[in-house]
Amino acid sequence: MLRKRNKFTALMAVSLTLSALLAGCASDTKPAAAPEKKTDTAAPAASSSGDNTVPVGIVHSLTGTMSISEVSVKDAEMMAIEEINKAGGVLGKQLKPIVEDGASDWPTFAEKTKKLIQKDKAVVTFGGWTSASRKAVLPVVEQNKGLFFYPVQYEGLEASPNIFYMGATTNQQIVPAVSWLLQNKGKKFFLLGSDYVFPRTANKIIKEQLKAEGGTLIAEEYTPLGHTDYNTIISKIKKEKPDVVFNTLNGDSNVAFFKQLKDAGITAKDLTTLSVSIAEEEIRGIGASILEGHYAAWNYYQTTDTPENKKFVEAYKAKYGKDRVTDDPIEAAYTGVYLWAEAVKKAGSFDVDKVKEAAKGLEWSSPEGKVKIDGENQHIYKTVRIGQVQADGMFKEVWNSGQPVKPDPFLKTYPWGAAVTK
Repeated sequence: MLRKRNKFTALMAVSLTLSALLAGCASDTKPAAAPEKKTDTAAPAASSSGDNTVPVGIVHSLTGTMSISEVSVKDAEMMAIEEINKAGGVLGKQLKPIVEDGASDWPTFAEKTKKLIQKDKAVVTFGGWTSASRKAVLPVVEQNKGLFFYPVQYEGLEASPNIFYMGATTNQQIVPAVSWLLQNKGKKFFLLGSDYVFPRTANKIIKEQLKAEGGTLIAEEYTPLGHTDYNTIISKIKKEKPDVVFNTLNGDSNVAFFKQLKDAGITAKDLTTLSVSIAEEEIRGIGASILEGHYAAWNYYQTTDTPENKKFVEAYKAKYGKDRVTDDPIEAAYTGVYLWAEAVKKAGSFDVDKVKEAAKGLEWSSPEGKVKIDGENQHIYKTVRIGQVQADGMFKEVWNSGQPVKPDPFLKTYPWGAAVTK
């Protein structure tokens, strides 16, 4: 009897040990599963079998200094995916979005993009805002033969075979904006930007353009992303008395700069500023009363008058709230999802090489107007627009290029462009 009892006790001990080990293994696996919980499930749910879905990646700064701009861009991509799914999907497949947070940190963008391609098997990834995030992602998508759709204007001088550029390149925003300012607002320029690749490269281009077109550089200042004290720079602006401040600040630094500019008694009546990273979404965060009268250069405004835009704005507000606004990167991100879907349909495949080939010359009637993918550099033809901020936070368009401009990321069509690219 004692032997049986000891045998039973031993079996119970083994059972308890196994249970503890299994519990420990389950605990160890939880961190690996955590990213799945971050997946945005606002789009239609995937089928239970999984056979009728295809994974697509989204990576934006949902936290940190760039979240002021990027959360709404993510929302636009999710809305496009939902619309496409409701219309039957792509090649009979429902798109299954997997959303990751780049957290305003460039190595994190690279890490999350690699995870989306390698682990999640995303056939395409939509994302980024800053050029630093894009340049971090570039080697990842090239090495892993992925596909990345980038939605924001940038400094040009790049054309990766694995990236489609939905935002303006330099000759579709910065260069025409500088020409317009020289012709309409004055010759003396003060360049102010965040300290990373986009502002520094943009200002390198602007300086060559000013030399060629008769402008003068008064000063050039940079501050770290997230910087909030602009009193010293504003004092310098007061002292130097430029005709124009060309602003390439990004993220919530714009909130601090423009609020402190107004606190210093400087309004749009006293000083012309033109920004290339402040759109309707940023105006909503900074305040229309602070930005009224200042300028921005983009390719799209919420007020852009096209039938497609009326439908787009109504849909965006219906989904996310009547107080929400659309803007250029939001529209470009939305357009990017649709252009990719159209390229996949034309290719009859999700294969990256086949999609890239099918995308050459592809046209689509977007909210900003007719756009076309340039087969040589994977940028898109875009109409240039300069707008002035109104009291309601919207832009009044004061100039446009009249027709979509062919992308020239390496400034080959400008005599002074060689000085930038050498």
